Amino acid sequence: MTDPADRVTPDAVPLLSPVVPEYGGRSLADVLPSALAVLGVPGAADLLGLAGELAGVRRIAVLLVDGLGWYQIPTAAPYAPTLAGLTATVGQPLTCGFPSTTPTSLVTLGTGTASGAHGVLGFTLRVPGTDRVLNHIEWFGEPPPLRWQPVTTQLEQARAAGVAVTVVSRPEFGGTGLTVAANRGGDYRGATGVDALATTMLAALTAGSGPTLVSGYHPDVDRHGHLSGVDSMPWRAAVTEVDGLLARLVDGLPPDAALLVTADHGQLDVPAGDRFDLDTDPRLTAGVRVVAGEPRVRYLHVAPGATEDVRAGWAGVLGAAARVLTRDEAVATGWFGPVPEEHLRRIGDVVVVCNDTYAVLASRSESPVLSRLVAFHGADTAAEMTIPLLVVRG
Repeated sequence: MTDPADRVTPDAVPLLSPVVPEYGGRSLADVLPSALAVLGVPGAADLLGLAGELAGVRRIAVLLVDGLGWYQIPTAAPYAPTLAGLTATVGQPLTCGFPSTTPTSLVTLGTGTASGAHGVLGFTLRVPGTDRVLNHIEWFGEPPPLRWQPVTTQLEQARAAGVAVTVVSRPEFGGTGLTVAANRGGDYRGATGVDALATTMLAALTAGSGPTLVSGYHPDVDRHGHLSGVDSMPWRAAVTEVDGLLARLVDGLPPDAALLVTADHGQLDVPAGDRFDLDTDPRLTAGVRVVAGEPRVRYLHVAPGATEDVRAGWAGVLGAAARVLTRDEAVATGWFGPVPEEHLRRIGDVVVVCNDTYAVLASRSESPVLSRLVAFHGADTAAEMTIPLLVVRG
């Protein structure tokens, strides 16, 4: 773990500065491998250096709070004293993977790999060889999750080593393509609301006497940030609920247990004046066959031979609001980690990553709900990419 004197303070990095994922030591992908190493799973790498601090721990609960970025915690602190105290004493910043979006991050956590390896490379992706766009949040049936996401999960590895593994999340998420891709290998238990989540996680954590791993998920901070904005009244209420959840989990930890708290991404509000609409600007649709991704990161699949024209057209319209790259250029940045050949075509021929607080909406071709959202994520700013890791011993 990072020494408290060396921890990055929330004002140490400009919030809108680009951040590259720190795969292999300070990223979301390293959380479960490090937890498994503490639990004695053969071959697991303790890339976060948790073993010394958690010596003797045989039970670990991992809670992912959707949308609770490192740089949102100071805003949350007046409404979440437990969270603020834990961050100050046992917290350190990590990076999520890229794009900084929920499906990508859930699978990054679950597999312990970068997004290029597991292939869930965005909120929505074009299915290669078709014009279909797969929404990972609404994924039922095709493509089969084990084919679309072929990497063995950390939960499967833990179970194979004799660890009791439980996943606790909303009942409606059980059995979805995303849950299978990210969390296969764990016994799934549905829990609605923070009280049920805390009760179910603690019950699973204390059920047996052997090595135990419990993975929990809570979505409401992200949801209220999207709908009402960061630091809105609904958002404040959501972080207050999370604070109560953390207090219950910390108080209920057995002596041989630890709690790891992290997130999938941060968020930032996008002002009305910083929004482009590709559906109302013919310069942004010329040569484009399929649009995927999300408002802060767009994947453009183009007509044959149109890559340079599309790239130039989007760069001309967006200017300083975005970086417009070819697929090869985007992969070369290191955002995705190594990308195997079978996953490359899921990335657009042209990749558009928004700068500052800009976003590119699609008011007609995507759900109108997206155009009404206040906060977004997905790009590579520090506000979106930097997430907490809080480590608490029983």
